[in-house]
This record gives sequence, C-alpha cells and structure tokens, in this order.
Amino acid sequence: MPKNPFTRGHSRALTKRHKIAVAGVATLGAAAVAFSAVPGNAETTTSEAAGYSAPVKYTSEELKGLQADVKEQLAAKALQNKAAEAKAKAQAEAKAKAAAAAKKKAAAAAAAKKAAQARQAKEAASRAAHRAKIKAAAPKKSYANNLDGWIKESLSIMRAKGIPGSYNGLYRNIMRESSGNPNAINNWDINAINGIPSKGLLQVIPPTFQAYHVAGTSWNIYDPVANITAAANYAAHRYGSMDNVNSAY
Repeated sequence: MPKNPFTRGHSRALTKRHKIAVAGVATLGAAAVAFSAVPGNAETTTSEAAGYSAPVKYTSEELKGLQADVKEQLAAKALQNKAAEAKAKAQAEAKAKAAAAAKKKAAAAAAAKKAAQARQAKEAASRAAHRAKIKAAAPKKSYANNLDGWIKESLSIMRAKGIPGSYNGLYRNIMRESSGNPNAINNWDINAINGIPSKGLLQVIPPTFQAYHVAGTSWNIYDPVANITAAANYAAHRYGSMDNVNSAY
C-alpha cells in the first residue's frame, strides 16, 4: 500500500519561495477581514495605514537603475580625483622646471661673470707685460760722466721722487763745498773732530747720507749722483730746497 505523502513524518521542508507565498496569502486574508470589519468611511484610513506599514519593494529594473546611477557617480568622482591629481602634478612639474631654469640662468650668469673677470685679468696682465717690454726695450738715457752729467742725472731722479731743486742751486753749492771733486773730504771741521767728516760733492756726513738716501741710487757716499740726491733731499726737509742754501748747512 502506498504511503501517504502528506503525513507529518514525510513532509518536505518548505522552500523560501513557498514561505513567501504562504505569508502573502495570510496577509491578503487578514486584510480582507479587516476591510469587512470597519465602516465604509474608514476605508481610506485603513488603506493608508496598510500602505505605510507595507515595506518598500524595488523591481529588478529599478535596482539596476540605482546601481547604474551609483556607478556613474563613482566614475565621475574618480574622474574628478584623477583630474585634480593631474593638475597638481602639472603644477609641481612646472614649478620644478621654473626652479631648474632659474638655477641654470644663475649658473650661466656666474660663469659669464667669472669668464669676464678672467678675460679682464688676462688683458691687464697682457698690457702690463707689453708696457714692461716697451720699457725694457727703450734705451736708458745716458749722462756724461762729469759734473754736468751728474747734476742732470740727479735732477731727473729728484723730479721722479718729488724733491725740489734746480741746476743752478745744486751747481752753486757743489762748487762752494767741494769745487766739483766727488772724492773731497773735510778733515778739520767739528764733524771731522767728532769722527764723522763731511764727504763728497756736497760734503755730507755719513749719518745724514744714510738717513736721507734716495732709493735707486748707490749707497756709496762718494758716488756723485747718490751724494747730490741725498744732500738735496736733506736740504729740502730742512730748508725747503737746496736753492735756499747759501752757506754751510
């Protein structure tokens, strides 16, 4: 005998779909009972209450539409973020390029300045060398080895050193002191008694010669040009010029 398929021990478990269907039937039945139990003027209120209490349901097409909207919003936001990142990157690159260009320009200016300074120094050195070459090539002026030549050479040095004096002033004092003898020496005056006799064309004592010696001349007190120039330098400091000396000085 076939078993009863509807017995408790052999009933199948209800699927989710079956449960939803049963719940739907129960709800419809309850709604019908409620509708028949209330007066006619309460129909709208009951319907509204049922409407507010019922859950909102979306069809598959509506869900797809919502999903599409969300995807579009996300895509638009992603595009905005990407555009902002691209703009920031472009600004950073532009700033870096500007800084590099400024650095390059400064380096070029410094190199140009350094090159200009080197060129100027080279040109100055070249001019100095050229002048030295011309000066070396220029023949040195020669003077006669006599009283006239000695006075003229001494005057040339005196002019270069800013020491005043004239040919006549030097000649006059030389003739009075030594008669033009460059080796003249005074062995009888007070200086001689003190051990420092006057010597040379203008009778200069050794301490005075050393104190008023003019650079570029000999350190030999008997050298005519050195003697004249040192004596003129001394006279310039004490009397203003050898031209103002008319006696022993």
